[in-house]
Amino acid sequence: MARKTLNNLHDSLPPLASKTFYPVRIGEIFRSKYQVLGKLGYGSVSTAWLCRDLVDHEYVALKVFVAKHRQAENEEKVYKHLRTIKTSHPGAKGIRSLRDQFQLPGQYDSHECLVDGQLLKPIIKYLLMALDILHTEARVVYTNIQEGNVMLGIEDDAIFKSFEEEEWAEPSLRKIDGDRIIYATRQVDIPDNPSHAVLCGFGDAQFGEETYIGEVMPDLYRAPEIVLGIPWNEKIDILSVGLMVTSAPARIARMIAVLGLPPKDLLKRGQFSEVFFDVEGNFTPDIKIQQTSLENEEENLEGDEKTPFLQFLKKMIQWVPEERKSAKELMKDPWLAFP
Repeated sequence: MARKTLNNLHDSLPPLASKTFYPVRIGEIFRSKYQVLGKLGYGSVSTAWLCRDLVDHEYVALKVFVAKHRQAENEEKVYKHLRTIKTSHPGAKGIRSLRDQFQLPGQYDSHECLVDGQLLKPIIKYLLMALDILHTEARVVYTNIQEGNVMLGIEDDAIFKSFEEEEWAEPSLRKIDGDRIIYATRQVDIPDNPSHAVLCGFGDAQFGEETYIGEVMPDLYRAPEIVLGIPWNEKIDILSVGLMVTSAPARIARMIAVLGLPPKDLLKRGQFSEVFFDVEGNFTPDIKIQQTSLENEEENLEGDEKTPFLQFLKKMIQWVPEERKSAKELMKDPWLAFP
């Protein structure tokens, strides 16, 4: 069933920004090959669509970026880099591959379009396998781990056939905005038996250096070394995984509540530490911190499974980047083998 309300992405944007999105229409055919069946979702710089490949007779996902956006250029650059990595690493299956790409002319500039044949939804062992190959062989820091970028493979076409039939039987809600049609997102059913997890969306990924500076990562999962202005590396991805699987936000105050104050040695490394901490290492912003712990924060598990899960989390959620385990080490954690 389609959602009963339109997504309000375009409503929340100023008129000019809204018009930088390409006006995709359901039923439209691109490159004489990809027929648009329905809207899968949207982000701040792109929209995603379920399409039928009329040549190879299978379902694909089409991602259409806003006009000439840096994330589109960066994602294409990272995919080209990943194609140069020749490996038998099992994590390669967990990295989304690019099937096709093309550009569409727009009102203000061209729109980059990426086509992927792995239709996917949100797991942890495959995610760690994917990160291990990115970190150790491709030397890529993903920087943007969040639920929307970790997907599960869907191998049963029946889910997409159902999506297509529902769109024909009950067309998605839409509104007309001048010469544009803005569609509501239609949900894809989550399969009972997904095949594998896949990491997708490399628009903010970085490669080519040992350490980096500058702001990356969503606010919710931003690592303390980035907030404090400390050069960062692939360990920011590890922290993001830990924060993604628990409800604790990656805000400095929240991390203090859970982990206590950061070590003074870490604060000495930060360009912006004085914004948040005094010379004694005390947190200075006027924010009330109610001390808690990972044990108290985790409410979904209990008994024999809770302890190994918390031990697993503590290997990722650490102030000091060097104290976070690598993806390879985490893949061997006992909790992932817990029945």
